[in-house]
Amino acid sequence: MGEAYQKLWNPEVQARIDEGIERNRKGEATVEVVGADGRPVKNVSLKIKQKSHEFLFGCNAFVLGQLGSVGKNKQYEETFARIFNFATVPIYWGATEPKQGMLRYKEGGEDIWRRPPVDRFIPFGKKYGLTLKAHPMLWHTLNPDWLPKDPEALKGLYRKRFRELSDRYAKDISIWEVTNESTGCPKTYPLFSEDKAYVEWAFREAAPLFDNDHLLMINDFTHFNEMLPPHSEYYNQIQGLLDKGFRIQGIGLQFHIWFEPDLMEKYLAGERFQPEKMLAAYEAFAAFNRPLYITEITVPTPKGKNGTTIQAEVIRNLYRLWFSVPAMAGLTYWNLGDKMAYESENAAVSGLVDEKMKPKPSYRVLDELINREWKTNQKINTDENGNARFRGYYGKYTMTVKYNGKSVEKEINLTKNGNNKFIIQL
Repeated sequence: MGEAYQKLWNPEVQARIDEGIERNRKGEATVEVVGADGRPVKNVSLKIKQKSHEFLFGCNAFVLGQLGSVGKNKQYEETFARIFNFATVPIYWGATEPKQGMLRYKEGGEDIWRRPPVDRFIPFGKKYGLTLKAHPMLWHTLNPDWLPKDPEALKGLYRKRFRELSDRYAKDISIWEVTNESTGCPKTYPLFSEDKAYVEWAFREAAPLFDNDHLLMINDFTHFNEMLPPHSEYYNQIQGLLDKGFRIQGIGLQFHIWFEPDLMEKYLAGERFQPEKMLAAYEAFAAFNRPLYITEITVPTPKGKNGTTIQAEVIRNLYRLWFSVPAMAGLTYWNLGDKMAYESENAAVSGLVDEKMKPKPSYRVLDELINREWKTNQKINTDENGNARFRGYYGKYTMTVKYNGKSVEKEINLTKNGNNKFIIQL
């Protein structure tokens, strides 16, 4: 990227991001090692190894099992799971019930590109320990053509759909996008009204179907920084919903760059994408005291020999910035590979891997950040009181203690809101 872009992402901004990551993504832990008699054991060496992140790093998994061969499908799964612990599952109504009454949840039916049967995602999630998010329960588009135009008849069908989804998948899918892109709803949608009252209706209907272990989200495209409160329709909509007591537990913010890849530098060096203003926007939404999610991320690959390097540089800066934001809880890249996007969106060539599933520099950047730079692995020793302390990234760890020829292993979970004091008994 050129000088104008580099000036925006200057050392001062990078230092602020570093400070935010250190402050918001890491915590202090104390480990006490005791013997069989319960007394502290001093001068014992502990090996601390982080296994997974509390933070959700994700991608849509829309082409799961659709790449033409067992080998390619396996490669897709492994490439996905190497860096991601979070998967978006497509539940678009047009694909789950293309003909009225003919539900397409099970394996064995018609294959639709980027719309695998929902059942396929459950064993995938369990195999790799992924958190699953369903997207979306209600949207004004990608619906079956048999839907009625009468609003009350349509609401009755939505109630049926919501109940089916909850009954079938609530035990396996923990995050649900209830509504999507309502600020762009057209007047032709049967539930349209100027005040978007159907959003309230959808959350009122959905909430009783899910217990407190489920997180219900609202999702929308955003104008990033230039539409801050009080001028942001999305912000004002969320404020109104929360004021009325609706169960909004997560806020989704999209980040698609759909313009021509070769214009990327011009746009990213402009007013809209200045890192300081992006941070201000997320700080504004954080005032709702709800976790934020960047739900759909698209970064194009410019043409030319340096295109993949430029994409990687942009992704690295963005992910570092997002990871530094205290309210941020998860990030979802929107298509793992080139040619895996929706129709004309493939022109952005935005995948992290190429058409042959070969990792691009952007994939390697995320692998480096997620699996090395942002993971804590170290050795520590207990003090005179049998205590050892470390500061690490939030997530699950394996602690191994070797003492008198004996090895003891314990798993711990270093969390942002826990007391993070642990005991190992030899």
